[in-house]
Amino acid sequence: MTKKGMSKRNRQANLLERIKNDPFLTDEELSEIFEVSIQTIRLDRLELAIPELRERIKTVAENNYSKVKSIQGKEIIGELVDLELGKSGISILNTDNSLAFAKTNVVKGYHIFAQAESLAIAVIDANVALIGVANIKYKNPVFAGDKTIAKAEVVRVRGNKYFVWVFIKVRQVEVFRGKFILVSFNKNECKGGKDVENSY
Repeated sequence: MTKKGMSKRNRQANLLERIKNDPFLTDEELSEIFEVSIQTIRLDRLELAIPELRERIKTVAENNYSKVKSIQGKEIIGELVDLELGKSGISILNTDNSLAFAKTNVVKGYHIFAQAESLAIAVIDANVALIGVANIKYKNPVFAGDKTIAKAEVVRVRGNKYFVWVFIKVRQVEVFRGKFILVSFNKNECKGGKDVENSY
């Protein structure tokens, strides 16, 4: 049976399974997957009591913000949708015209960097973490309206230094990659005027 010929009951059962596996699928993406209109997807969601994407992201993000030690959750650029402190994290940023150059509609690079940087800091299992070194590469432009998905992974820890890779993708295409070296401190060291530069 083709997707277009799929019964409503089967489609809704498949829709529930899809969203369970990937809660961040948009109505537009779901309409393409099931080859039905966006309106049909919205009606299915309503009948199944599945909240819209924004609410699904917000619920997941609020649960993760409480885990972050190094910065306040709301300081993270994008929504923090997954976090395993000291290991990995994922954030999603829904871009719009306010983040882009008016002439080209290309999202300004510092917004992309800020998403990567704040996620790198958020995954560190320390009360204070500072970026010491950032080696970054912008690989493809991001346009207003794109959804950027950033994934951070702590690849090595040496003393108080954390080596973190961050990859950002739009529709499975890599648009940014960064390697960050972060240094952790306790609050007393920062107040005492510790020589941060020599710690890197």
